[in-house]
Amino acid sequence: MDAFHELQLRAIIRGIEKIYYPILAAFGVTVNAVTIVILSRGKCGLSKCVTRYLVAMAAADLLVIITDLILRQIPIIHRMYIVLTIPVCNIHAVLLYAATDCSVWFTVTFSFDRFVAICCQTLKTKYCTERMAAVVLGTVTVLSGLKNIPWYFMFTSQYTLLESSWFCYVTIHVALSRVWGTIEFIQYILTPGIPFILVLLINAVTVRYILVASRARQRLRGPRSAESPRDPEMNGRRKSIILLLMISSNFILLWAVFMLCSILRPACSFNCLPVRIPFYVWEMGFMLQLLSCCTNTCIYAVTQTKFREQLKNAVKYAFALIIKYIK
Repeated sequence: MDAFHELQLRAIIRGIEKIYYPILAAFGVTVNAVTIVILSRGKCGLSKCVTRYLVAMAAADLLVIITDLILRQIPIIHRMYIVLTIPVCNIHAVLLYAATDCSVWFTVTFSFDRFVAICCQTLKTKYCTERMAAVVLGTVTVLSGLKNIPWYFMFTSQYTLLESSWFCYVTIHVALSRVWGTIEFIQYILTPGIPFILVLLINAVTVRYILVASRARQRLRGPRSAESPRDPEMNGRRKSIILLLMISSNFILLWAVFMLCSILRPACSFNCLPVRIPFYVWEMGFMLQLLSCCTNTCIYAVTQTKFREQLKNAVKYAFALIIKYIK
């Protein structure tokens, strides 16, 4: 692609982002806040353990929307110089990347919890509990914060308007240092590289187990099983695997581009790859990654009947308040 067409494409993408990011921010804050409220009430027919994971995922997504989309992408795309002159970028970076890590690793821990619940019946009673979920989520949160402390020292407190994963000003010493480049590469391998692989493996093993268990249970029930009512145990497993696969597939599909860019970027910086990552690929990765923080509510609405009912009640209540206020 020549320089002229690349500039045209950059202008088109920028025009789309100026509309896309504010709409996504408004939608993301609303749906995640509503999801947290609905799930916290405990009336969706989900276990307390699952509810804890889903609430934590929604809270992490909400933090990503605030720290990344509202406080980073929108000020950069709309050139909000006043916001970007506040000297807290390195602190902002630590909070942003920690929230992103939590969002990603909460998906992994939820996938593993469902794997244990479905495939490891002996461990289910000990591991799949509300207490254990709190311990796991708390541990992931602390580790995510510790993992991202190096960003505080890599970046300065000044913001930059460059369209890059580095949204803080970086000194030449850091930008050209192989030590800091290695640290950045390891950071991106840990998130989202390893979680991406883990989610794929956990889902593959879980699906295989369910298929084998379904065939075995079908044989035990005999040839008349097709005429009998649906097996409640397999029906429960089927609902669990549908929820798990939709959440995991959402993560894998929407994070794929960003993951490749994050891992290849340090290699391009040190001239280990012969080609650079095009601007539009980076921007597409950011757009899809941020979209992933807004889609879990839609997944719950599609897969969970009681969640849909609670969501409808919440919408009706909101409209009633608006009408009452107008009158």
